[in-house]
Order: sequence, then C-alpha cells, then structure tokens
Amino acid sequence: MSLRKTFLLTSASVLLLSSCATPPPKNPENICEIFREHRDWYFAAKDMRERWGVPIHVPMSMMYQESSFRHDAIPPRYYLLGFIPWGRVSSAYGYSQAKTMTWKDYIRETNNSGADRDDFDDAIDFMGWFIFKTQKINGVSKWDAYNQYLNYHEGWGGFKHKSYKRKPWLMKVSRKVDNRARRYSSQLKSCEKELDHGWLWRLFFG
Repeated sequence: MSLRKTFLLTSASVLLLSSCATPPPKNPENICEIFREHRDWYFAAKDMRERWGVPIHVPMSMMYQESSFRHDAIPPRYYLLGFIPWGRVSSAYGYSQAKTMTWKDYIRETNNSGADRDDFDDAIDFMGWFIFKTQKINGVSKWDAYNQYLNYHEGWGGFKHKSYKRKPWLMKVSRKVDNRARRYSSQLKSCEKELDHGWLWRLFFG
C-alpha cells in the first residue's frame, strides 16, 4: 500500500472514531437538557441509583466539576523549568477523573473487568460506588454533595485527617458543587417523568 493511501486510511479511521465520541452536552447547567440530549446517560444514571442508592444529582454535579462531561478529560501537565512538559499532575482520566489505582479498586470490588473510564455508563457507576463507600467509611450522607466532593478530591484518608482545611480554594469549589447539585435536584424533579416515558427509546437503543 502506498504511503498516500496509508495516510488517507489512517485519517479516515481517526475521523470515524472522532465522530463516534459522545460530545459534551450543549447546556450542562440544566440536568434535564443534559439527559434530553443524551437519553442513554439518564438510564445509566438510573441504573447507578438503583445499584448504589445514590441520588443522580450528586455524581452528575461532581462529574461536571471534574471533567465538564468530556470523555477524554485529562489533568494538566507538570512543566520542568516552567516550560518543558513533564508528565501529568495525576493519573486521573475520563468523565469521572478517576485515578488509576482507585479505578482498579472499583474493577476488583465490582468484578467489572471491562469497565472504561471514557465510557459514561462505567464512569457514573464508579462515582456511585465511590459515594456509597464514602458513606460506609466516613459516614457522609449520599445526599451531601459538599462533603462527598471533599472525599472524592482528598480521598477517604485525607478527609478523615481534614486535609481540605488547608485548601480554602477546595472548600469553595465543593460549595459550588453542592449548589449545582441542589439545582440539578430541583430540575430533575421537573422532568424525570418525561424522561421515564422514554422507555421505548431504551428498548430499541439502550
């Protein structure tokens, strides 16, 4: 095969894969609009709620903060001497920004060996698992988006030792997550029945 043909084939493959990637929602401030645009996300979020007992609005608010609903979100790089790219700030990746070691714990505990961090269904289930465990380990309500996010950011041990107290910026971000979760909760109440009526959609496309 000629170099030109190889280049064209590779380019076409990249374009095809790009077109298959789910784009971030156009209106991420409104959970009803998010789920109307991505109806399969709603059913994945419902499955998460049924499995872990976690209200949908909490992990959705946390996910918005973590990745802006981008499937391939990655942390910023370190820069050696201020300008030479040198690795990543952390191993976090995907919708949930799950770190590699925590993701492996999730896979081991749930026996979900095929899970991918850039798949929304797996990412929302991971967050449900984490929130469920946060309640068990640190006694934080599944509905408490503020303290759940502090656990998510600092880890269970960090939260126990109140590492967030040294990070006023993080507590400010957690308050932002909590406020968004409250808005999402109110919004979802207004459209959940409508979204549930999409069972025919799930039958054929879910």
